Amino acid sequence: MQAIILAAGMGKRLGTLTRENTKCMVEVGGIKLIERALKILDKKHLSRIIIVVGYKHENLMAFVDGLGINTEIKYIVNDVYDKTNNIFSLSLAKDFMTEDDTLLLESDLIFEEKLIDLMLEDSRETLALVDKFENWMDGTCILVDECDNIIDFIPGKQLVFFDKERYYKTVNIYKFSEEFSKNVYVPFLEAYAKVMGNNEYYETVIKLILMLDKNTMKAKRLNGELWYEIDDIQDLDIAELIFLEDDLKRYKTLMARYGGYWRFPHLKDFCYLVNPYFPTKRMTDEITSNFNTLLRQYPSGMRVNSLLAAKHFGMSEEHIILGNGAAELIKELLEEFNGNVGIIRPTFEEYPNRCNCKYIVYDCKDEQFSYSAESICDYFTEHPISALVLINPDNPSGHYLNKKEIRNIMEWCKSSNVALILDESFLDFADEDNASMISEKILRKFPKLYVVKSISKSYGVPGIRLGILASYDTNMIAVLKKKVAIWNINSIGEFFMQILDKYRYDFHQSLVQIRKERQRFYQELCKIKGLKVFPSSANYFMCELTNGKRSEALAAELLKDNILIKDLTPKIGNGKQYIRIAIRERTENEELCNAVKRRL
Repeated sequence: MQAIILAAGMGKRLGTLTRENTKCMVEVGGIKLIERALKILDKKHLSRIIIVVGYKHENLMAFVDGLGINTEIKYIVNDVYDKTNNIFSLSLAKDFMTEDDTLLLESDLIFEEKLIDLMLEDSRETLALVDKFENWMDGTCILVDECDNIIDFIPGKQLVFFDKERYYKTVNIYKFSEEFSKNVYVPFLEAYAKVMGNNEYYETVIKLILMLDKNTMKAKRLNGELWYEIDDIQDLDIAELIFLEDDLKRYKTLMARYGGYWRFPHLKDFCYLVNPYFPTKRMTDEITSNFNTLLRQYPSGMRVNSLLAAKHFGMSEEHIILGNGAAELIKELLEEFNGNVGIIRPTFEEYPNRCNCKYIVYDCKDEQFSYSAESICDYFTEHPISALVLINPDNPSGHYLNKKEIRNIMEWCKSSNVALILDESFLDFADEDNASMISEKILRKFPKLYVVKSISKSYGVPGIRLGILASYDTNMIAVLKKKVAIWNINSIGEFFMQILDKYRYDFHQSLVQIRKERQRFYQELCKIKGLKVFPSSANYFMCELTNGKRSEALAAELLKDNILIKDLTPKIGNGKQYIRIAIRERTENEELCNAVKRRL
């Protein structure tokens, strides 16, 4: 068995990274792509490795010669790399292909060693390595039948994305038997290039062969093994993360992205906090059916979107503002306050981070993250403030003050001339019904009450960034509406708010589901040795690790299971170890429980 690596291309999409070197000289995790590939292949007792080089080939050859690879390496130079495609590069190696079985791979791939082992250990002589199609993949896809026959090739321009579950993507690693190369592939390659020219792709020849006889080549399916094709700096950024060898560094690097985890399709996100049971399929289907119009049309301005929010929450338009996520409104609101702001810690750090003035902290760590209305009022009576931030249920603890206690705090704030910023982002998940203070009657009585709510969290749509702020302080609402952009909400977010009332029943049913699953999940988590679980009225649990395990180590290890949790220890800072786990659907929660048991 020999290997042929195609490495002649210029890699223009990588910009300055390929100004002086070909694409395979780009580094991932401090190791060049070609070095990683060659060191894997060098372990496999191959007869030789042939590298077809072109752009900046002197640099590439000098580097490879200095690696100390034991397997014999031969070079073929494609002098017209800038005028040809990979069909020409492969045709330059056709004589080698007819002399031995061949592993064919492209040089812009990063992959774990297991991929090569899968190809070598499979007794079938001619194989294409394939993986399930994911959103990050590009180019031609294939269809594979139950016998691993490749039954169709679908060019990238003809992909039907609603059928993507049926598609596989070629990894661009192939195994050709000597007989297949000699009697089938090379003759077809020569004939095709003669007719079509050298600005074509070798994969087209494979497609042509399989159209005549689908049994000629079989598909070898991957099952979660790691690889990535690097065409541009975005690909490089993701590959750097996927192939980081330091588990803790990988976890911290992933967390520093603050989302976008759909780029990692196998990852189960137990870190960010959204409703897993809403929106329903019917609602998403309605949004999808209007997507083309929404994509191509401007959204309405602030006044219209405020009316949508007012309609749904039973408010007057002048008393409510719709924001690009609650975070936008938190920022703009806090910039308007002077004097001391009261904060209960640990908390959602967006509030203290956006304070332009001094904030005074009520620290509830020593009280097992529990507090009462009385303790809050007593503390801030002794430590005067002009505004109080209260998140209910609290984040990250899930601690909940019932409606009566919130009213007591509101009365104290009114009598003390203290503005109250009440964050109800997780209130819908609490067991107490009708606990919200978003009401014309209530806000009229407490004109310095500002209620913030993240629609993204309660309604399970963080991708369209929606939040509201309600208050009877019409001057403040007017100021905020002037501060945010007139088109702060996109058309998809606007349409979601437009149709939301139709799905009220489904939304309330989703809350019933999550409350039921929270109770079950809590009981299962409490059975895990080394884990102390704090009761929660939100859609997450804060947990203390009690067996000496470090929270960052557990988070990093769970990432190997494609599970992402929140390491809370730096936020709390009391010398103990804490994590936060979001509540997802039952099967996923069970998977997390099993993974935590293994790691603890």
